Amino acid sequence: MLNKYARAFFTRVLTPFATFLIRRGVSPDTVTLLGTAGVVAGALVFYPMGEFFWGTVVITLFVFSDLVDGNMARQLGRSSRWGAFLDSTLDRVADGAIFGGFALWYAGGGDDIALCAVSIFCLASGQVVSYTKARGESIGLPVAVNGLVERAERLVIALTLAGLSGLHKFGVPGIQYLLPIALWIVAVGSLITLIQRVVTVRRESAEADAGAAEPGAVEAGAAEPDAAESATSAPAAVEEKQKSREQGSEAAK
Repeated sequence: MLNKYARAFFTRVLTPFATFLIRRGVSPDTVTLLGTAGVVAGALVFYPMGEFFWGTVVITLFVFSDLVDGNMARQLGRSSRWGAFLDSTLDRVADGAIFGGFALWYAGGGDDIALCAVSIFCLASGQVVSYTKARGESIGLPVAVNGLVERAERLVIALTLAGLSGLHKFGVPGIQYLLPIALWIVAVGSLITLIQRVVTVRRESAEADAGAAEPGAVEAGAAEPDAAESATSAPAAVEEKQKSREQGSEAAK
């Protein structure tokens, strides 16, 4: 949901900065790596100490690298499978660090085993939500659903409310409860999104299997002159579709 509008807005805003980096000879992969390193450092250094405000400030400064690197790649005409793979993989690393930081806080100074468990669930469910879409697409299904809470929603909810809860250390009363609220929202939303995607893949796979089993489909398959060529056409189509998707957007979140 936020991916559609927020990414388009911030891409326009960050285009001049991306152009500046290109002129300085910085590569998109370098921006991706540095951005992820900054997010991981901000999450695993500040959050376990309960410094949610400053941790969120640091993370926010680096999290926009996810948009800058893709912008740079498009300007350079270098959109590639490797860039999409690297970007998507490091996104999972960054997400794990953020929710891992929350879990470390509640396992230590936060002293709340229930919220520690919720944080771990947010970490794991976020990885699985992304995997379900990627895996479904890899077997040739469109997975025509985004779900209630995608990566953008997870980050906005978690980081915004974590940053605000950190203002408790500056004397703002009662605001520290915003982080637990954020974690529960992300946990429930991720679970709903996971169910939505699993149900969609189940339906699409059943439709695809039923279509392949129809008599007309069998006859068409028998009429193919080269069985080996037919067997390899589906993966080739999937690969071409993936290439087109990567060029339009760095990665599906």
